[in-house]
Amino acid sequence: MTNRASGERGPELPYPSGWFGLALSHELAPGAVLTRRFAGEDVVLYRTRDGQPHAVRPYCPHLGAHFGAGGTVEGRNLVCPFHRFAFAPDGACVATPDGPPPRARLEHHTVREQNGFLFVWRGHDGSLPDWDVPDTSPPGAVPTASWATDVHAHVQELTENTTDLRHVPVVHHVTVWKADPPKAEGPYLRTHLRLGPNGPALLRKIQWDHTFLLAGMGWLRIELPLPLLGSVIYVWVMHVPIGPRRTRLLIASACTDDRQTRPIGTALVKRPVHRAIARSMLWTAVRKVQDDVRIWNAKRYEPRPRLAAGDEGIGLYRHWARQFYPPG
Repeated sequence: MTNRASGERGPELPYPSGWFGLALSHELAPGAVLTRRFAGEDVVLYRTRDGQPHAVRPYCPHLGAHFGAGGTVEGRNLVCPFHRFAFAPDGACVATPDGPPPRARLEHHTVREQNGFLFVWRGHDGSLPDWDVPDTSPPGAVPTASWATDVHAHVQELTENTTDLRHVPVVHHVTVWKADPPKAEGPYLRTHLRLGPNGPALLRKIQWDHTFLLAGMGWLRIELPLPLLGSVIYVWVMHVPIGPRRTRLLIASACTDDRQTRPIGTALVKRPVHRAIARSMLWTAVRKVQDDVRIWNAKRYEPRPRLAAGDEGIGLYRHWARQFYPPG
């Protein structure tokens, strides 16, 4: 992995490869066109009238109009706002208002829709995906609450937090009761923690098991079982590099029945309860992350950190992260 020129905030890391959640599914209704910033350039997302999502580079090859600035969807075609040239889902120009179409083609990104998110693949030198975002399989495991902000830090610094246990009691005022060592499996990194609030002895009896699963640097899922309710909370954290040392951070949450336990109550009764739990969990996560954001926005990246005993997870994370950068 090569670093660019160093500055006051440390070396500038390149953009990593992987899957990145650019939007929530409900943001892209059939016929909608969205622009998202991704790795220093715009990406235009659109959904055809039959429900299929697509992601393209933003500029029309005819005379350079930006599809995100007035482009429309007509049936299965994306139509340029400047001269109404129409492009099919495969990228080919298929129609113009007044004559045969030119031999022109849009550049596409690989896009995937899963669990209520729209993911776009970024590979090095045009490489195609060779791994997938894990599925959260229970029915209803799609976000019902979400929040987003921009952070002035590289995406690697955000995802590294999952293995930095030393900051948890200091920044978040949470006790780590149990921590299994992080386990790396190819592009995935899994950690299991048992966490509980600091404070009086009675309060410290409250402990929750958290399973953290990273898939590349763009996707994090936290799973929290609620055995007494027969439910599971899911919190997703999407990290999208939008520019040098700038990351779009999206947090979303859901609560569903746990298939491994016996459900309590009917789905009709539990649905509003699940939504309330998801909203509560979201704002709990947001308050914790805001404590991190204040630090991320001001810290510098240390390429050779002076790690101490207890920081082994960070060393493992740094080694695992190398696979998402070009060799060198």
